[in-house]
Amino acid sequence: MKAAVYDDYGPPSVLRIEDVPVPSPGRGQLLVRVAATSVNLSDWETLRGSPFYSRLGGLRAPARPVLGSDVAGWVEAVGPEVTGFAVGDEVYGDNLGLKGGFAEYAVAPASAMAHKPDGLSFAEASTIPQAGPIAVQGTATAGSGMRVLVNGAGGGSGSFAIQLAKRAGAHVTAVDNDGKLDFMRSLGADEVLDHRTQDFTRGEPYDLVLDMVAHRSVFAYRRALAGGGRYRCVGGTTRALLRVLTAGTALGLLTGRRLGVLVVRTGPTHFAPLAERCAAGEVGIHIDRTFPLDEVPQALAHVGEGRALGKVVVEVA
Repeated sequence: MKAAVYDDYGPPSVLRIEDVPVPSPGRGQLLVRVAATSVNLSDWETLRGSPFYSRLGGLRAPARPVLGSDVAGWVEAVGPEVTGFAVGDEVYGDNLGLKGGFAEYAVAPASAMAHKPDGLSFAEASTIPQAGPIAVQGTATAGSGMRVLVNGAGGGSGSFAIQLAKRAGAHVTAVDNDGKLDFMRSLGADEVLDHRTQDFTRGEPYDLVLDMVAHRSVFAYRRALAGGGRYRCVGGTTRALLRVLTAGTALGLLTGRRLGVLVVRTGPTHFAPLAERCAAGEVGIHIDRTFPLDEVPQALAHVGEGRALGKVVVEVA
């Protein structure tokens, strides 16, 4: 089978398309013939090996030779002790533990996969499993009249988060680069900010901040919160995340604000409800571009360089 493989951390140029053996499913696993795999920021980080936490499991070299976790396709084979799936079933899921989605076939735990809703294409379904739970859980406390800010809102999780917070009745401010401002408005954001020229921590405070790209000090984030407000980050530099976990927690307790890292619960229980809402037309899916398997390096670069509006998908079959 064809796959995009790499042996060393680095830029997209370290990737190459090769013929490799088709994997076999083990106990509790499925072999999926891949139709589409969406690109996540986690793929870009694991390609480069930065931030440092992206090297977990492989400090010197990648733990897995093939990236791609948000997989959608057909069940090709069923491993021992698997129930609920049969050959030919249309499935999708977040295969973050094993990855392998940028290939013609991928092995995934059956527990990570779900049956694809009929109302979604494979490409659409592949956009949800990782980005969806981040958005759903990150905006879970949003409510009517609240001021909510999403930093890094022009990507996959952010585009879902804007819509979910608006549906909850919140006033939403979306932050990203100037190439994404119109896109974020189209999703329903009440205000949009260019992070290069506008500092959201020095304006009117917010009741909830969901941060995809944390890199500031905890004092700046505390300043961005109204009394009783909540700040949650789900990505960013290793230093920023550690500061939020340590000093941020203490600072929040002292000032009546809550600063912390969003620990995302994963799996079908957490992404399937959003997929059903998307299939019903309640929440929109925006696919910026699709790439063939041969162009996985270009797909990753498009996301990693901050140019993607919503999601980018690699269509394999």
